[in-house]
Amino acid sequence: MTRKPATSRWLAEEFRAQIDSGALQPGDKLPSTKQIAEEFGVSELLVYRAITQLKESGHIIARQGAGVFVRVYNPLLWNPGEYERGERSDDPVTNVDDWKAQVRAQGREPEQGIPHVSTEPAPRNIANWLQLEPGTPAVARRRLRLVDGEPCQLADSWFPVEIAEGTPLMEERDVAMKGGILAATGNPQHRIRDELDIRMPTSTEIERLNLQNLPGTPVCQHARIGYGGNGVPIRVMVTIAPGDRNRIIYEMEINR
Repeated sequence: MTRKPATSRWLAEEFRAQIDSGALQPGDKLPSTKQIAEEFGVSELLVYRAITQLKESGHIIARQGAGVFVRVYNPLLWNPGEYERGERSDDPVTNVDDWKAQVRAQGREPEQGIPHVSTEPAPRNIANWLQLEPGTPAVARRRLRLVDGEPCQLADSWFPVEIAEGTPLMEERDVAMKGGILAATGNPQHRIRDELDIRMPTSTEIERLNLQNLPGTPVCQHARIGYGGNGVPIRVMVTIAPGDRNRIIYEMEINR
């Protein structure tokens, strides 16, 4: 069988096939550029170009001074459908909320960075979700979620000013209240709506999630809009979940 002409694309496909078949395992170190060139009978420049393609497609990562490795995937099993439904896991004593409880149930360690709280003009998408005029002041509560010490999600919640003012939502600390902050402060959610978009991250998201060395990583934007008893939105939570760190699960009961 005649081998295809050696090109960087062909060589990259050879390595992708080894990764897909399990011949190369997550975390395995690739041989040096010189070794690969000798094994396949190609130039080191061609190997360099193939390695670049594998980095861009997310199959491998480079660690400065250590070499190039097959990318390791250990995604969080994230089930948004379990949040804010039925018996919540909020514990004000241990400061554990639904998200932390779900992470710990998987034997992993959750951490939520200190939230940054500000009152600022609502961007167009936030204003649309909250049924406000664009530019209307709204309260933003921004958090970085980590799992096992690594950035896993961005969780930014937005509220109409009249909902958040005078409540712990304005405090820059991780707050857990029985039944959730909104319910505990007299503004329970009666209905929620989820919207999911798959897209490439913005420059700000790349920086906050430490994706600089992981080009080509898409994110899932999960927007959850919560409505009060009068049908008016009282919160939108926008979670940005990198595709390599999250597996999103939804379960639904079927009434027959």
